[in-house]
Amino acid sequence: MKTAHEIIIAGFGGQGVLSMGQIIAYAAMKEGKEVSWMPSYGPEMRGGTANCIVIVSEEKINSPIVSTFDSAIILNQPSLEKFADHVKPGGLILFEESSIINPPSRTDVEKLPVAALEEAQKLNKRQVANMILLGAFLERRPLVAPENVLKALKEVLPERHHHLLPLNEQALLRGKQIALELAHESVL
Repeated sequence: MKTAHEIIIAGFGGQGVLSMGQIIAYAAMKEGKEVSWMPSYGPEMRGGTANCIVIVSEEKINSPIVSTFDSAIILNQPSLEKFADHVKPGGLILFEESSIINPPSRTDVEKLPVAALEEAQKLNKRQVANMILLGAFLERRPLVAPENVLKALKEVLPERHHHLLPLNEQALLRGKQIALELAHESVL
């Protein structure tokens, strides 16, 4: 039985790609799991491409370098084009709906379009779109408990931004709710 879950999170710098991966990794460590977080970004950071590979496992991780993934969380079209074909059959491609012009056409994976930017604007804080995506992801792939995500967020978020923790929690829960609603719609 496979105990590791390999995730690619990709988008533009400044979208919270790397911090989303860090939050998953910290939350998994709080649960006593083995983790690997490997960031990759261009020299321009904000506005350039950024991605990170996160592995969460019940056992030791042999290598942090993988080329196929169980899940992809995608925040822009160039990242979708680069990584969609690297998701294993039966995997999950979760993507920010308004940022993707050509959605993935694969039929051998679960596809979850989430209007995270739109939902974040409803919360009056565009920067929490990544937490909405993370909430939706964890609803479909419950790798870590939401309470540990919130504890991890407190460690990842600079102290000067801790006043935003309640808003981030609200965004995380909204993402979980969206994933539930989308699952319900697909059954109907």
